[in-house]
Amino acid sequence: MGVIVHSNRLPDPNYSIGETGVGGSGTAGPGFAAVKLESIQPTAVSVTNSGRVTSRSIVGHRWKIDITYNPMTRNDFEPVFNFLMEKRGRLKPFEIVLPQYNAPRSTVTSTIAVDGAITAGATNFMVDGVSSGSLRPGDMFNFTDSSNSNHKKVYQVTRVLTNADYLTGNQPTDSSHRVYYVTPSIEKSVSNNSTLDYTPTFRVMLTSDVMEYRLQTNNLYQFSLNLEEAQP
Repeated sequence: MGVIVHSNRLPDPNYSIGETGVGGSGTAGPGFAAVKLESIQPTAVSVTNSGRVTSRSIVGHRWKIDITYNPMTRNDFEPVFNFLMEKRGRLKPFEIVLPQYNAPRSTVTSTIAVDGAITAGATNFMVDGVSSGSLRPGDMFNFTDSSNSNHKKVYQVTRVLTNADYLTGNQPTDSSHRVYYVTPSIEKSVSNNSTLDYTPTFRVMLTSDVMEYRLQTNNLYQFSLNLEEAQP
């Protein structure tokens, strides 16, 4: 028997897991009937009698994901359910790729990298290497940082500045550079030349230790998932 490496990504139509647990083998996973994504940023808000408002973040940001599957045959159902059963409820986090963020809004074939280190808490940063396509507002990404492999947070681009359209004091150097504004703010410091992964993986865990499904009279399985982001 050869040496195998078990995959930690939930099977989906773009990703399969074989019966050995190895990714990229076997039949692709089932699609999602519906996906609900929540961006949760708890804040403390104070309103004075005169109507003045002060607010501040009190807890770190997290994503929450609810997934509903179409009715599945047993062959479609078992790869998903057994993958999740191996996680033993909330004990072991895993990764998931959402279909709407499997690729950027525009075709990006170049490697976009951080231009200058990013300090934790920043809300925007400069990148270079934009030679063929750029991320656009609504796109999501992870950082691939050789200095910090535990930086698993997913970020969403909300604004993009170019060399032609920019804020005073925040002009990209040339046409190969961009300034990306993101939400949430950068969770951990990022080293210079770290690259952006345009097919982001959410590191998540189940919101409950209970796993259940419903077998209908037509022998199809009804199943749904409730997940929340789980940072290492």
